[in-house]
Amino acid sequence: MALTRSFKETVQKRVMADKKFRKALLREAVETMLSGDLEAGKAILRDYINATVGFEKLSNATGTSTKSLMRMFSPKGNPQAKNLFAVINHLQKQTGIKLHLASVH
Repeated sequence: MALTRSFKETVQKRVMADKKFRKALLREAVETMLSGDLEAGKAILRDYINATVGFEKLSNATGTSTKSLMRMFSPKGNPQAKNLFAVINHLQKQTGIKLHLASVH
């Protein structure tokens, strides 16, 4: 199901206004991908990118073309690990957070 424009605008406004929400959204995107739901994780990350840095600036920061980045995070996109981790690394720096893995016993 496609998101409506008003929902995307609502998320974007919330991301810009609420630092905790912004950090939680990035964390949720990564955790969702790590749990095996790549499609949902990419969708969350795409919304996060659109609401924060944007694909053009992300392209400049990562050295990956804007079109390639947009394809990576499209529903049919299949990002290479190298590119995905470069994006996540930049977003962590830009957001000022550092995500860590923890084992669950």
